Amino acid sequence: MTDTDSDLDADANADVTDRRSRGQGADTSADVDGDADRNTGTLALTDVTKRYGETTALEDLTLEFRPGTFHGLIGPNGSGKTTLFALLAGLVRPSSGRIERDDAVTVGYSFQEPRFYPDLTVRENLEIFRGFGDDPPPASWIETLLAELRLEPAADRRAGELSGGFRKKLDLGLALVKRPQFLLLDEPLADVDDYSRRRIRAFLEDYRRDDRTIVISTHNVAAFAETLDRLTVLVDGELRFDGVPDDDVVEQYRELLD
Repeated sequence: MTDTDSDLDADANADVTDRRSRGQGADTSADVDGDADRNTGTLALTDVTKRYGETTALEDLTLEFRPGTFHGLIGPNGSGKTTLFALLAGLVRPSSGRIERDDAVTVGYSFQEPRFYPDLTVRENLEIFRGFGDDPPPASWIETLLAELRLEPAADRRAGELSGGFRKKLDLGLALVKRPQFLLLDEPLADVDDYSRRRIRAFLEDYRRDDRTIVISTHNVAAFAETLDRLTVLVDGELRFDGVPDDDVVEQYRELLD
């Protein structure tokens, strides 16, 4: 199987800023189960396949994301991780299979390539995206994000002028600004300094304790090894492992790839 996941980043993320501003994903009405009584808090895929032309990015994937867990999603380049996130965020539709998502479920997403309004300041970006929600969190939440993500020094700078680390932290802030129940983070520590990394990890751990789910896609398995409640490994678009991680997650991952 050939997967062009790295080539799909631009397609999957091209309109992330627009979709964030409108608070919605792609039209998945035919594929998403919205029965709130039966699937409260549910975010899951059943027998999902995603093809791009003749390329199969994901094949027959069944996977559930459980409330209150720190969920690691790992795999080699081209394994289907970006496609999976795009499906969960509602940016693309599955070719077949079913995505279950309760109507009340909110999903925040932060992809490898940060997306925001470059002509607005950091604070303005956060304020605008916060205001698009039907029930936005209090304005104090923005101050919390600025402090905990160490964005305060850049709060009044234009987003387009930010360094790589600040761009990544702003994108993470935008994923968090509506306080979503499910938070999808693609390489959230990329380009971020060591001190900020420690602060971000601690903040995410606290955020998860309120029965929220954090899904981390990363090549830096060791950075989150001690926090993972669940581990999913994708290889060539297929599920290689899904379950409780071993004490040595790095070694477990190496063995799964052998």
